[in-house]
Amino acid sequence: MPKLKTYDLFLSHAWRYNDHYYRLENLLREAPYFYFRDYSVPIHRPKVDPNSEVSIGHLTNELEKQIRPVNCILIMSGIYATHSEWIKRELKLALKYNKPIIGIIPWGQQRVSSIVRENAIEMVNWNTNSIVKAIRKYSI
Repeated sequence: MPKLKTYDLFLSHAWRYNDHYYRLENLLREAPYFYFRDYSVPIHRPKVDPNSEVSIGHLTNELEKQIRPVNCILIMSGIYATHSEWIKRELKLALKYNKPIIGIIPWGQQRVSSIVRENAIEMVNWNTNSIVKAIRKYSI
């Protein structure tokens, strides 16, 4: 069997809702014949102290370093995403670097974030096959 591509991904998430991040990461790690590197920074590996008075500019620069090299960006499209300033920054950077955005509809969610829906190349349900298929289809 030929060596499979390793996808460089940014898994967008809000630290307040980091359980979604961990479930998505585990879902991808358990996907058969699928390999990826995670460029996002979960709360257990922060680049800065989240309780410090770090400037927004510095954090935005760090975010840009995470997004620039990836093949694809996955954004949970829970309704909280519409009100998150950081998710708006992530979307702006993704668009700046022409990164495909895949919106993921959280399990059991009926309403989704309009800002994610409007910017995503595709919206997929919380399903391993759907998510992996979209990553393979749209990754650059």
